Amino acid sequence: MKISTPKERAAALRAQLDEANYRYHVLDEPNIPDAEYDARMRELEAIEAAHPDLRTPDSPTQRVGAAPSREFAEVRHALPMLSLANAFSDAEVEDFARRIRERLGRTDLEFSVEPKFDGLAISLRYENGMFVQGATRGDGETGEDVSANLRTIRSIPLRLRGKNWPRVLEVRGEVYMPRAGFEKYNEAARASGGKIKALVNPRNAAAGSLRQLDPRITARRPLAFFAYAVGQVEGGDLPATHSATMRRLRDWGFPVSHLIDTAVGVEGCLAYFRRIGLRRDALPFDIDGVVYKLDDLAAQRELGFVGRTPRWAVAHKFPAQEQTTTVEDIIVNIGRTGAATPAAKLKPVFVGGVTVTNATLHNADQVARLDVRIGDTVIVRRAGDVIPEVVGVVLDKRPAHTQAWQMPAHCPVCGSAIVCEEGEVVARCSGGLSCAAQRVQAIFHFASRRAMDIDGLGERYIENLCALDYVHSVADLYKLSISNLLEMKRLADERDGTTPETVKAGKIASRWAENLIAAIGASKRTTLDRFLYALGIPDVGEATAKALSRYFGALGALMQAAPEELMQVPDVGPIMAAHIATFFAEPHNRKAIAQLRAAGVTWPESEPQREAQGPLAGKTVVLTGTLTSLARDEAKERLEALGAKVSGSVSKKTGFVVAGSEAGSKLDKAQELGIEIWDEARLTEFLRAHE
Repeated sequence: MKISTPKERAAALRAQLDEANYRYHVLDEPNIPDAEYDARMRELEAIEAAHPDLRTPDSPTQRVGAAPSREFAEVRHALPMLSLANAFSDAEVEDFARRIRERLGRTDLEFSVEPKFDGLAISLRYENGMFVQGATRGDGETGEDVSANLRTIRSIPLRLRGKNWPRVLEVRGEVYMPRAGFEKYNEAARASGGKIKALVNPRNAAAGSLRQLDPRITARRPLAFFAYAVGQVEGGDLPATHSATMRRLRDWGFPVSHLIDTAVGVEGCLAYFRRIGLRRDALPFDIDGVVYKLDDLAAQRELGFVGRTPRWAVAHKFPAQEQTTTVEDIIVNIGRTGAATPAAKLKPVFVGGVTVTNATLHNADQVARLDVRIGDTVIVRRAGDVIPEVVGVVLDKRPAHTQAWQMPAHCPVCGSAIVCEEGEVVARCSGGLSCAAQRVQAIFHFASRRAMDIDGLGERYIENLCALDYVHSVADLYKLSISNLLEMKRLADERDGTTPETVKAGKIASRWAENLIAAIGASKRTTLDRFLYALGIPDVGEATAKALSRYFGALGALMQAAPEELMQVPDVGPIMAAHIATFFAEPHNRKAIAQLRAAGVTWPESEPQREAQGPLAGKTVVLTGTLTSLARDEAKERLEALGAKVSGSVSKKTGFVVAGSEAGSKLDKAQELGIEIWDEARLTEFLRAHE
């Protein structure tokens, strides 16, 4: 009998393990017992340990990462990961189908129908059949690189099966935690006596598991994956329908839910919705509705998008689950923007699969409308099966002598006044930069790339700096030393149980600290508009910050401006003017600004410019698609320097649209409205001529 070489044996074992994974996770037809699978895995690990040159990136042994990552890199999606519109009734589904019929001029509509999985949306990128990167949805445009964690999920193929796959294939789907795995994990957590933290619910568990900095932790979580769409495709063709594309993905090794089906017309969709609804509680995973997608991909492209949602798909949500319980207290939570949100402290109640002890009351107007009082029996609903909220009061169970609730006058965290501007429903803590509840997010925003641009200062580090009392305000950033950062990291690592064990780790930490201190120092030289945006004034985004900077020229003049004068600035209305005036009137904020200036934060000031100047003065420009010769931010800054207002949406007031490659719905709308279209070459030529 021929004796295999280590190379041949390793290749054979990899093929056997890949086949076993495919049969188990995709076909649901296991072909070998777990013990045999484990034995083959151990044999492959031994061969690769003895012959490191035989270890390949797609080997099953590479699913479990080794070194923890300190933070996730950003990934810009080649095609945006858009959100679906929701339908909550049969009538809304009928409206969805009617709009499609009217736009296409067709009545023979066939839909691909599937469960709406309750997990975390991710994208998987394959090049020449190999998995190269995975990312979260993020804000739809930019997500987080969680490739190392995704490699630990056995149902995600590291190498595609079959043949004829595109050179570049982006597959989108949902990472979820099966109910059985969730329960088994929590049983082990309860048995550990607190050594393992129990998971709250399958959805949060899936999302939290993928954002672990150490892939080894993710590998211990019982995660799974379902594919439900494709994104970018280059160098290859896919079938003409969504349903056929899903079958093709299954052939290539991706798990695709066996519940995916096709349905004809609205009647078929609603029949599927009712059928899945009856099976919902018996399914091995959580769902919160079903999704209808027009099956014809060419028709999908013809329909396009409205805003950030496709016209050809909708999520039909199941009714939220409700229970009754009693209100033990009403507290006020202060959010990262200062929003004061009342919340009910509840007698624990089991709603929609989780025990609920707190529920949002949204705002003071909602509390008054419902007339929620301490001691009331209330109806609690998990809105969208996720966020608990109080939706009603059982008045005939109200105890005697209850009192109507009032929003407190002062912030429970910092003691600053809670104010609610006329015309608004949201009350806010006026403490701003000084309020501890707003501190982490205020500093994170202050340090962000479009604000003070402190490279390397991520949210995790800010949380540790605040928790360990190194930073209490944005001005404290400029007091940090390298020794402070190293001590903070040491204490945080000890707290998290990840103390570095090697000299190499210490050198890396030291280099990180040196780079961060240098970045903090470099941020002292900025511009007035960046500084204003960094302060986090409610409603003041980049465009408004630029307008304020031009109009006043100097910070002192802006800080003294009354609301009536602020309203003379383009696009500043009465509510925004009130927010700006209130922010600068707050002593805590004025003190923080003084501390920043004392720390050496400077910017050039100029004479006020009451009118926009430059060849594009008065014009509104929209950028869409991908630009190859310059970054989107650079294009925006250069257009604004020439007097343009750069907007994110197309309207009749738009002067012209710059369309890069893969431009989508904004280009379509501009063409519908007859707005002038520039390509990238024309933009580049124009900018070069006005340098």
